[in-house]
Amino acid sequence: MERKTSRRENECEEKTSNSESSELDKDYKTSLITLNVGGYLYITQKQTLTKYPDSFLEGIINGRIMCPFDADGHYFIDRDGLLFRHILNFLRNGELLLPEGFRENQLLAHEAEFFQLKVLSEAVKSRWEKEQLASRETTFLEITDSHDRSQGLRIFCNAPEFIAKIKSRIVLVSKSRLDGFPEEFSVSSNIIQFKYFIKSENGTRLVLKEDNTFVCTLETLKFEAIMTALKCGFRLLTSLDCSRGSIVHSDALHFIK
Repeated sequence: MERKTSRRENECEEKTSNSESSELDKDYKTSLITLNVGGYLYITQKQTLTKYPDSFLEGIINGRIMCPFDADGHYFIDRDGLLFRHILNFLRNGELLLPEGFRENQLLAHEAEFFQLKVLSEAVKSRWEKEQLASRETTFLEITDSHDRSQGLRIFCNAPEFIAKIKSRIVLVSKSRLDGFPEEFSVSSNIIQFKYFIKSENGTRLVLKEDNTFVCTLETLKFEAIMTALKCGFRLLTSLDCSRGSIVHSDALHFIK
């Protein structure tokens, strides 16, 4: 009699357990939401979309805002499907994280306003304003003779990080060419000064070792600057001194992305 009772109790427990498991699976499935945004499908959790109260997405999920469905029964939102990736990442991470080189700040700000995400909208506008300010502030690197600053090369660009990269590259090249004579030049924030920086007979400016060996030409440094710029996605806007008729013989280079 006890065995039969025990068997029935086990069966009841299994049914209850299966029922609870089924309910959990059902709850998990209903917590997943598929959105069709401008033809792009995004699958995310309900809690992600409702993270910010009074937002457009929270209103849709909680029934405050009516939203049409596509042919497959997914919520359809007629907005920029590609940019929605950044909207969703913001909801997931709670901060604005954009890929390097992102240039669609104005469009993203409009999307943030449509989805009624004030925090995101302000973050995008702040980022946009900083980029516009930076674009108006041209930074430079000067490579010159410590005795005659009229001789040398000036590199201009509106991206400070690029100027830093150019400087480190030129310092690296100069050290390799000077081969054990690092005292031949000094480096400050925006200036690289060479100890011996003269003109050869044909007008080409050269760097000299103490034994009068030509070791590093300005043409080499210009080549390094231009190659680094191209690899980083920049282009040579203009030579700021074209009176010589050649980039190789110019006194300044201006790069822009």
